[in-house]
Amino acid sequence: MVTDARRGRGDLEDFLEAVLDAGTDIIQLREKDAEGGDLLQWGEAFAVAARRHGALFIMNDRPDVAVALEADGVHVGQNDLPPAVTRRLVGPAMLIGLSTHSEDQLRGASPQADYVCVGPVYETPSKPGRPAVGVDLVRVAAAHEQRPWFAIGGIDPETLSSVVSAGAGRIVVVRAVTEALDAAKAVRRLLAALPA
Repeated sequence: MVTDARRGRGDLEDFLEAVLDAGTDIIQLREKDAEGGDLLQWGEAFAVAARRHGALFIMNDRPDVAVALEADGVHVGQNDLPPAVTRRLVGPAMLIGLSTHSEDQLRGASPQADYVCVGPVYETPSKPGRPAVGVDLVRVAAAHEQRPWFAIGGIDPETLSSVVSAGAGRIVVVRAVTEALDAAKAVRRLLAALPA
């Protein structure tokens, strides 16, 4: 699950506690325009909550902040530092994730990436200007990708079944949880719809 940190400290901690307690096993801090100091402050809450629940904490875009926070991983996009460069910065133990938006990007994904995301499957405001790829890329990943992979983009209870039918066993969500009236309930509903 990906979220920003634009909440009061107590609200952020309560939110993280709720979604992790409900079964979220990976949390990612994504704040595209934040400065390093703010990311360190917010990231500490993510790191502590993830450790308490035995979950993974992934930092978006910023290998330097990921290292400073001793995060479990860092996720990079096609226009961020390449995975090979990121690996030199974060060392051999940290997970590196990579976003892919086409079959060519998926098939050409760096071997330095420990996992990949495919999408956005559906249009989403969290990826402005990025056209949806549909479930075809999910099918390609299901048929060919050997490392762990996740479907991402516009996935919610209404769209999840088509993503699972296309072969996804792992998903990344943002709004389906962050905008839910009951975040924990939203997590449990999504998890219940995924293959065991």
